[in-house]
Amino acid sequence: MSGVNGWAGAGGSAGPVDVDGRAGFEAVFLDPVGQEVRQRWEDACVAVAFEDLAPVSAFPVPPGRRWGPGLWWSATTGRHVVAGSNAMRAQLMVLDRDPQVTGLAGRPVRLVWRDRGGSVRSWVPQLFARYADGTALLADCPGHAEAGGERALRGAQAARAACDLVGWHYRRLEPLDAVFAANLRWLAGYRHPRYQGRPEVADALLEAFARPRPLLEGVQALGTPMTVLPAVFHALWHGRLSVSLERPLHQGVLVGPGSVQAMAGSSGMGTAGVAGDCGGGGM
Repeated sequence: MSGVNGWAGAGGSAGPVDVDGRAGFEAVFLDPVGQEVRQRWEDACVAVAFEDLAPVSAFPVPPGRRWGPGLWWSATTGRHVVAGSNAMRAQLMVLDRDPQVTGLAGRPVRLVWRDRGGSVRSWVPQLFARYADGTALLADCPGHAEAGGERALRGAQAARAACDLVGWHYRRLEPLDAVFAANLRWLAGYRHPRYQGRPEVADALLEAFARPRPLLEGVQALGTPMTVLPAVFHALWHGRLSVSLERPLHQGVLVGPGSVQAMAGSSGMGTAGVAGDCGGGGM
């Protein structure tokens, strides 16, 4: 199992991954009827559509927190994804906008391995994303760099090593910039198809913003803001129009023809394989 025992990345300094290279990794997951399945990791990665599976274990509910596990409706899949924290929901927003992402799931697989002393270890990454090229991302979404302590860093190292074996990616994703996250939350409130407007409105938007112009100016050229703005925000979410999300959104912000890839890159994740839903932004 080349490359497992000596790897020490994943954004921490927890030391080498302590894995018995002869035993390798196993995947534990729930089949479509809820029965637990245990399979060799490399085989499961080829045969199992993890993006379609329920969580293999529930997200914990820390006492005293104002926000617990919830559901994120994905514009990519048209289904709900379980989110265990605000930090995870923020990363789901980024991935849900990524045109290369085709599937999303929360905690669909538990990685199991034996350390070199023979003890069984396990880790459940928080997030799974499938990409259009068939590769995948396993990720954890800590609220801050030290979240989870030493155990989380070692779990991250093991997950990274397991993903390296099959050509996938593992990331311990950094929290989003506050302004970027607020803007993304605002646009996310308009991600559902009901906000796209009539076909003639959607086409007119692309023409109105064929060259960058202030948001309100372009909207007023098409009709009343109450009617047009939801369609503009929907188009911005889906990347048919573009706007900088690095500064608070306002009526004078420049909107132009779109490429969602520029937006996804702003989060630090990129788009090539690395991230009450109607929350307000900076409008």
